[in-house]
Amino acid sequence: MTLTALLPGRWIPVPSRLEPLIQIDHAAEVAPAEVGLPAARVQAIWQATERLYRTGIHPAISLTLRHRGQRVLKRTIGALSGNGPGEQGPVVPLPVDAPLCLFSASKAITGLLLHKQVELGRLRLDDPVAEYLPAFATHGKGRVTLRQLMAHRAGIPQLPLRHPDPTLLRHWDAVVDLLCATPPLDPRFEKQAYHAITAGFIVGEVVQRVSGLSLREALDQYLARPLGLKTLSYGLPAARRAGSPRNHRTGPTPFWPLTRLAEHALGVSFDRATEVSNEDGFLSAVVPAGNLYASADEACMIFQMLLNGGELDGVRVFQPETVADALRPIGRIQSDGMLLVPIRFSAGFMLGEDPVGLYGPRCGSAFGHLGFINILCWADPRRDLSVALLNTGKSMSPAGLYRLARLLGEIGQIGR
Repeated sequence: MTLTALLPGRWIPVPSRLEPLIQIDHAAEVAPAEVGLPAARVQAIWQATERLYRTGIHPAISLTLRHRGQRVLKRTIGALSGNGPGEQGPVVPLPVDAPLCLFSASKAITGLLLHKQVELGRLRLDDPVAEYLPAFATHGKGRVTLRQLMAHRAGIPQLPLRHPDPTLLRHWDAVVDLLCATPPLDPRFEKQAYHAITAGFIVGEVVQRVSGLSLREALDQYLARPLGLKTLSYGLPAARRAGSPRNHRTGPTPFWPLTRLAEHALGVSFDRATEVSNEDGFLSAVVPAGNLYASADEACMIFQMLLNGGELDGVRVFQPETVADALRPIGRIQSDGMLLVPIRFSAGFMLGEDPVGLYGPRCGSAFGHLGFINILCWADPRRDLSVALLNTGKSMSPAGLYRLARLLGEIGQIGR
């Protein structure tokens, strides 16, 4: 009997042989030697991914890793359906290009739509938000700049409701009005407090007002079409939902204080947040900070484009100056008032640290974003790599977090 079988919680069945659950895009992957990597290094990274799967908390994992611009890993492990906690087969392996929800990693990509407006001369990052959204100026928020908003220093980390109903996310204008009327948590706008969902609506509203496009249209015009991204979208159209795996709350039953921390940051319980992500309202809405869908490969393409200074495969999407400004750190590292851990932000990105940070060891040059506990999309100029690690298990399992850290450590061996 395994240790997981002895613990209360939700687990997936993990077979002794994983090969039937592994999908590899052999045509996309290059031989490690072509990018100066030992084959053993790539194998060690994939073995660490398999060990993460064996924790029993991820029904599906999708990983794409590029080094020196080339894909050395484009693989999935797990199932599109049939292997969630309590599900009865048949088990359908996860296709390598299946779209998964990026959750909070959506913030970085939505932020790029605002940076494009800066590049086009329609606004400046150091302009007040209220210059483009006058109603935001209430309760002293007229001082908040777009740069502060995108760095979680606008004082609006939560909706001003005691028990927020997730269905509110479907009502764009109501959310924007609520946030405009909200008194700031920090009237001096110096304290960093992670805006899990809130800031995205204000960023999106500004993008829509200055561009004259809906946010979905802006995503298509400024990112999806130039890069040829076929799965990138806010939510999922009904016709595409069968090709995307459900999210599952997995692992040990959450307990205090972890449950309190999750509710503090998300606004709802851990279980409810996971349930909502599978519901029609969430899949049909535009939630700028939380419901972008993409394949791991397409998410990796976006970060590779940024690593290249705004260009990918001969297509220039952003000017190098735009990318540099988007990645510029804002303020010193400080303990975040919502996440309760020290972290630095730029205008839209979570930044790495030395000697160890969000993206593993010696990641001080890295930039990217975390999504719902264990999704990670990032690029690291020091190692010349870009990575997208997407998954469907929402868990605070210590074993899962340990295995994730070990996987990041293996990736971090590149370029040592």
